[in-house]
Amino acid sequence: MVTPRLVAKIEAEEPSLRLAVLIDADNAQAAVIEGLLAEIARFGEATVKRIYGDFTSPTSASWKKVLQRHAIKPVQQFAYTTGKNATDSTLIIDAMDLLYTRKFDGFCLVTSDSDFTGLAMRLREEGLSVLGFGEKKTPEAFRNACHKFVFTEVLRHDSSAGAANPSPNKKTEAVQTLSSDVHGESEQRPEFPRQFVLAALEQSIDDAGWAHLGTFGSYLNKLQPDFDPRLYGYKKLSDLVKARPDLFVVEERQAPGSNQKILYLRDKSGQQ
Repeated sequence: MVTPRLVAKIEAEEPSLRLAVLIDADNAQAAVIEGLLAEIARFGEATVKRIYGDFTSPTSASWKKVLQRHAIKPVQQFAYTTGKNATDSTLIIDAMDLLYTRKFDGFCLVTSDSDFTGLAMRLREEGLSVLGFGEKKTPEAFRNACHKFVFTEVLRHDSSAGAANPSPNKKTEAVQTLSSDVHGESEQRPEFPRQFVLAALEQSIDDAGWAHLGTFGSYLNKLQPDFDPRLYGYKKLSDLVKARPDLFVVEERQAPGSNQKILYLRDKSGQQ
């Protein structure tokens, strides 16, 4: 289950989790590092940042350019034999060493490798938050072992969006719910999981039929850790909800003793 401290930090509260960020250089792309660290900052503070790989290899050249800039500690691991991945073992051993210091609230595992599924499950057993970051090819087993899993393709899009926004791209689709890819690539967005989203909403409503946005987001992540509004063209869950009047009725309510507005929603089909 998603830990209470993890849920809804994305939408509202100040992050406070102390996080250990462990990157598998063999299964992660240096091009996403800025978007990756910005995403992690939404959950908490990266108090440890380490990357594991063979940095004498030409395939790791792109990482060497960004490590110093982002204060990431490289952990050199030579390949002892062909076909065996010594990097995975070193990362797992370090993760367990960090776990037993009891100084961290959670771990960020940056990899597309299913070999870290057992590590994610072990960290969860200790009551820590586990955030996974990997490409869309990442096996489902590892994605579901994390409390929250973020596709790095989305982070690459986010980091390029700032530069792309001032001047519209060649192809701009006049579709409100699913815009063209901000990266300028012909990548197809996945089909919007209407049935799944409405099922999660049904689980999060109160007796009056309304759901708090944070509660709704919690159920989405409990049922599907890799659910991300950005996959469907929306920056935040609140943006998705507001942009789908065909599915949701949205209401903003005043928070007691505060000027802050709280977003509530209900299934449009159940409206009287």
